Amino acid sequence: MRETPVALPEVSGIITPDQVLQTARSIAAIQEPDGGVPWPDGHVDAWNHVECLMALTVAGLRDEARRGYVWLVRHQRPDGSWPVKMVGGEPAEAAGESNHAAYIAVGVWHDLLVTGDEVFARAMWPVVVRALGFVIGLQTSRGEIRWQRDADGTPAAYALLTGCSSIYQGLRCGVLLAERLGDPQPDWELAADTLGHVIAAHPEAFADKSRFSMDWYYPVLGGAVRGPEAARRFDREWDAFVVPGLGARCVSDQPWVTGAESCELVLALDAAGLRERALGVFADMQHLRHEDGSYWTGWQFVNERHFPHERSGYTAAAVILAADALSRATPGSGVFRDAGDHLVRVNDDCGCERARA
Repeated sequence: MRETPVALPEVSGIITPDQVLQTARSIAAIQEPDGGVPWPDGHVDAWNHVECLMALTVAGLRDEARRGYVWLVRHQRPDGSWPVKMVGGEPAEAAGESNHAAYIAVGVWHDLLVTGDEVFARAMWPVVVRALGFVIGLQTSRGEIRWQRDADGTPAAYALLTGCSSIYQGLRCGVLLAERLGDPQPDWELAADTLGHVIAAHPEAFADKSRFSMDWYYPVLGGAVRGPEAARRFDREWDAFVVPGLGARCVSDQPWVTGAESCELVLALDAAGLRERALGVFADMQHLRHEDGSYWTGWQFVNERHFPHERSGYTAAAVILAADALSRATPGSGVFRDAGDHLVRVNDDCGCERARA
């Protein structure tokens, strides 16, 4: 693998640049010959794949990251989506998820921020356009975006808060990328505004997944909720989801902390300006680090066992992105922080109290 010299992230007393590079190499080690970065069970999905490519880019493993983007180009379907699961280069689940499609915009914008390679961004632009076209095609009149379209074209009957929060970031990154490349997309900006309002003001628009920590922190991570409301949101359920000394639970009712959720919480806390809390969670989750630089997916703290008994590339990727955000090491370190820089405008047609005000 060819490594491009970069200023690697370092979080004093928690993770060193050498450890970050070792973790990135653990992701590269599981990358398949066709460029896909799989889960431990062997399947590839576009969202986690992009997350891993972002981490490789941060660490300077540009060849591996670019091979991963080639994988995305190769497997994107004409409607702009990717199959939910790919195994051995073939679809294992054929539906297309809206949040999977939206995340390509985050990845390409992040790559441009880190590398400054506008030629590559322009080459990926048609892929982003098709993907976000698929996404906004699943938006309801109220503003939420349904979570998937089945293989036969049927849209899902409901939306997911975590997925829509990630989509909000994808749309905002898409708008920024469009502006940089001189091809404005006002429909994306309108879609982001209506979606952001629903995320911030209409919890009833989403299926109830409140036992999952992601539904707690993702509205902040994606950028739709910031400021005092973000701090209040964290305070309300901190004790339900955060285990001192271990990290963040995946679900509130199980004694199970996970590395990816812990590091995404770190990113959300950092984006909300709660740096000390972010540093504390990041330090706490380091017990999941393996000697080879990879990270265990989770820890069942009643049984005192790693659960599941696997080390996942997406967990390692979340660690690297959290380290970069905390250290401000690369020009892409603010890709989550900056998702909340845009004021969420209220949909006048909504009719809710906030819209009337």
